[in-house]
Amino acid sequence: MNSMQPRRLTLPMAGFIAAAVLVCGPAFSADIASSEVARGQYLARAGDCEFCHTDDNGKPFAGGRAIPTPFGVIYSINITPDRDTGIGQWTEQDFYKAMHTGISSDGSHLYPAFPYPWFTKVTRADVDAIKAYLDTVKPVIQKDKTNELPWYLRWRGELFGWNMLYFNEGEYRPDATQSAEWNRGAYLVQGLAHCGACHTPVNGLGGTKHSKPFEGGDAGLHWAAPGLGSNLRDGVGGWSTTEIVEYLKTGANAKSASAGPMSEVVMNSTQFLSDADLKAIALYLKNRANDPTKSPPPVAALSTDALARGQALYIDNCTACHMPDGRGITDVFPPLTGSAAIQADNPGTVIHVVLAGARMAAPSSKPTGLAMPGFGWKLDDHQVADVVNYIRRAWGNRAPLVDAKAVAAVRKDIEPRDRPSRDAMTTHRDAPLRNP
Repeated sequence: MNSMQPRRLTLPMAGFIAAAVLVCGPAFSADIASSEVARGQYLARAGDCEFCHTDDNGKPFAGGRAIPTPFGVIYSINITPDRDTGIGQWTEQDFYKAMHTGISSDGSHLYPAFPYPWFTKVTRADVDAIKAYLDTVKPVIQKDKTNELPWYLRWRGELFGWNMLYFNEGEYRPDATQSAEWNRGAYLVQGLAHCGACHTPVNGLGGTKHSKPFEGGDAGLHWAAPGLGSNLRDGVGGWSTTEIVEYLKTGANAKSASAGPMSEVVMNSTQFLSDADLKAIALYLKNRANDPTKSPPPVAALSTDALARGQALYIDNCTACHMPDGRGITDVFPPLTGSAAIQADNPGTVIHVVLAGARMAAPSSKPTGLAMPGFGWKLDDHQVADVVNYIRRAWGNRAPLVDAKAVAAVRKDIEPRDRPSRDAMTTHRDAPLRNP
């Protein structure tokens, strides 16, 4: 009798356990899956995936956005889970291979306009989470557009040689001498956020100059990406960690305001990051190892006549918003005094904004973002050069001079597409652009 007792006791218990598995198991698995998808969505935002893979007025993640490069236009691909035109048939390994090595599911090389040289640092767990999230977005039937490249760049096999020269494959390895917070910031900056893709200079073949990390670069269409080093003039040396966090969260702080591609990064990516991650990024940027302090560039003197011309243009066109002393109005119009963007070695951003205007980032908590009008319709190339030189030299600012030829080069590439109408110029403060 006693020998049978344990068996009789285990039968109802087994039934109870089985029922618990049937009732609770799927819900528990669903919770895990839901958590993984939510984490993947967060990571996708950190990588700014939706913006790059969504054309203007297009369906989310369906691709087709034009990415201008010095070699031609490359179009982002459809990464919705559609099985025929998207990545619905990609396995986790296919997706990881693309992110980690720049190789597509069919074995072809991806162009480095897709920032796999940075995404290679992302861990397998994080890549899998992004894939889990993308598998849940709405499938869109949309074929990929054909890239607009010269014939000799259409053969992707040549990217094997490019990778040999400029691609360093491998996930991020934490620095044991640094804190967990510093390493988290380094992981995000060097990986998913791919900050160096714009803020590090490249050579004539588009290869990153790894010997000059975060010393400033080109964000395309003459948008200059200033340095992210400790320099006071064109870096973040004069910014506190709190100011860096504020800039990434809102697009502006007491030192500067975002414009062009950086406004898009804030609106579509960094404003959604947690305060902890933003603080980690700021800590890393403020405490990077081997961050060389650049010597101020040699600058030619600005003649008395040029200074007077630039000042007169500034008074007529700029003082209403940026004030006579260039300090702007807090939380309304950004300062020009001491601005890293204004003093960047590459004057592209300043020229671009003066010619075509710019939209400031608008956090998700605010319905609108301010817009600065362009003055390309009103000022010729010499006048734009004069006012740009003035603001790059006034109030203690220091930066190389620009000439009319430099202005003409920017104007050629951005007009007429970026040229607002005269009506838009006169009503910009009454009708700020709406946050998309």
